[in-house]
Amino acid sequence: MRVRTVVASSILCLSLLTVLAILDGCAQSRPKSYSPEGRLDSTLPGALAGAPPAAERLRPRGKAPARDVDADGIRDFDDLLVIERTDKQNQFSADAPGSGVLIARLDDKSKPAPVPLKHTDVRASVVGYIATVDVKQQYHNPYNSKIEAVYVFPLPTDAAVTDFVMTIGDRHIRGIIREREEAQRIYSEAKRQGYVASLMTQERPNVFTQNVANIEPGKQIDVDIKYFNALTYGDGWYEFAFPMVVGPRFNPQGSTDGIGAKAHGSAVGSTGQQTEISYLRPDQRSGHDISLALDIDAGVNIEQLDSRNHAVDVKTISPTHAQVTLKSEDSIPNKDFVLRYKVAGDRVKTAMMTQRTAKGTYFTLMIFPPESLKGLPRKPLEMIYTIDVSGSMSGRPIEQAKAATAWALKHMQPGDTFQIVSFANSASQMSAAALPATEENVTRGLRYLAQEMHEGGGTMMLEGIRRSLDFPHDENRLRFVTFLTDGFIGNEREILSELHKCLGPSRVFSFGVGSSTNRYLLDSMARLGDGAAAYLGLNDDAEKVMAAHFERISHPALTDVSIDFGDLKVGEVYPRKLPDLFVGRPVIVTGLVPARTRSGSSGSATVRVSGRVGGEAQSFAIPVRVDDAENSIERSGIASVWARMKIGDIYDRATWDEAVVHDAPQQVKQVALEYGLMSAYTSFVAVDSTQHTAGSFGTTVSVPVQVPEGVKYETTVPER
Repeated sequence: MRVRTVVASSILCLSLLTVLAILDGCAQSRPKSYSPEGRLDSTLPGALAGAPPAAERLRPRGKAPARDVDADGIRDFDDLLVIERTDKQNQFSADAPGSGVLIARLDDKSKPAPVPLKHTDVRASVVGYIATVDVKQQYHNPYNSKIEAVYVFPLPTDAAVTDFVMTIGDRHIRGIIREREEAQRIYSEAKRQGYVASLMTQERPNVFTQNVANIEPGKQIDVDIKYFNALTYGDGWYEFAFPMVVGPRFNPQGSTDGIGAKAHGSAVGSTGQQTEISYLRPDQRSGHDISLALDIDAGVNIEQLDSRNHAVDVKTISPTHAQVTLKSEDSIPNKDFVLRYKVAGDRVKTAMMTQRTAKGTYFTLMIFPPESLKGLPRKPLEMIYTIDVSGSMSGRPIEQAKAATAWALKHMQPGDTFQIVSFANSASQMSAAALPATEENVTRGLRYLAQEMHEGGGTMMLEGIRRSLDFPHDENRLRFVTFLTDGFIGNEREILSELHKCLGPSRVFSFGVGSSTNRYLLDSMARLGDGAAAYLGLNDDAEKVMAAHFERISHPALTDVSIDFGDLKVGEVYPRKLPDLFVGRPVIVTGLVPARTRSGSSGSATVRVSGRVGGEAQSFAIPVRVDDAENSIERSGIASVWARMKIGDIYDRATWDEAVVHDAPQQVKQVALEYGLMSAYTSFVAVDSTQHTAGSFGTTVSVPVQVPEGVKYETTVPER
């Protein structure tokens, strides 16, 4: 592979071919730039200076291994040209994304709209409880002039995106990670000069934008993304989730940094938000489809598999090994793929996974709550049920939310009290104060659900947060606040900050209702609120999902949790603040045993987990051995999972701690660049330098998507 880095300047008189000829004969032990004065310069501006981070694996010319496939299964790549302007004027070209729009109109509505994203192929494997996922997006140009494709898409909130490869014919260009602003400058300049380029940026921890510039008519460009993430586990079931569409967000008036929803064909910038998604009308569809294959190596017997949203084929390789494939008739990407599988036994044993590196041994540890919690009675509860009745919840979602709440009302214990809060454009509540859970009051609550709650309007969730949390607390009862919502809002940080401010002694439990919920918001609410998140799909039994929640809260939680790793010399461990342990819900912690301390340690220890139950101290021991292959699974990706959790910890603290807000961007950038990860402040960029594309830059085309299944287009997508 040849890596050629050029700094272009308005005063550079040499032609591109001359520059390349000069660079082609130069030793490339580190990236070099060509200065306007005509000499090689080893000091490249910004993050391009010096040797690229190891995570980029950019091989200098003449040092490529004599093989076609590297250790990651990626073939040697062709030339990569990174281009950057040295002049500070016009860093962003006038034809940046959003400068134009191409509207695909069809006379025959039975035919799919021609859009630049043709197909998405997902290949995932699970070993233990860590997933490795490869996503291939196949872009093409169905038009008669050059285009730039812009696609906003979701990934799991905790996805550690580590690889980015652009393929054009038989040429493979691995993307490089750079600070976001610099990556955008590189991409804009490459686009201006007519090179095929791709840029991936993060808009939210679970929402990303893909830009692919200079796709010529009839040509195809593939973009491959690789990420790692941890599966969730609860009550004997693991869950693998792959989100397929970003739901239409509501943004409060005056906000500009949200995610705007608009009708396909609407003017660019019409939502007033920095990120926009075009949605197809109910009588439209695109030619974009999706395929998915999942390989599960559970390590223990798989007793049952359940796909609630999609039709799948299942092939059993062995009692512990299964392969799941999405059926072709269910290939429209308009709902999350959620695959749950039950493993043998009431619970799995404490599991550890490790990865050894030069820095030390990274590990993840799944900690289960003690069995003794099941035998302890709970205190009386003050139950607050807060239901989102905004337009996006119209229809089946609100039906599911009401059904789950109705079951909960009927199954409260004597001594409990309850309140029902609803929010849309504003918030309201059933009564002035929480009511005792008497038969008469429960009947009143059921009547309120059925007759007084009408869906429609915006999603002013701040009002729902304040109404649910900011009122006098009954000190004789634990307050549990249950939010039932799809989470389709654009001001997540504001919501989380307000939740932290108003939380007080409450525990927050979030229920994501729908086929494509905002898991970033819902998981974060539960984490900040010392509760747990659950998801209620359109095809789930609402009563069973709420029954599982009640089983969880019918036993006291282990609170104020701390971990003592004993003789194991552990460095940074995340999450920094451990959540409460609820029956049936383990917590995954990840940490690093530095190499300098590992050498003096046996790698084994007794980990002691301590906490409080109803004011009484409790603790339990977990024997672990980091270097024991029999009791821990050695695999790649753990370091990336650790780094992503560290970034998530910084994000969390920045939502409520003013002392962290100022330093958060630099801290995130430092971790992301060191580990080669996507983040809000780092992006992947790839440029093909082998040839210019013909003609001037064409039109920016946003990839339109379906509204999520079960969501009404007319209540969520403004027609402007």
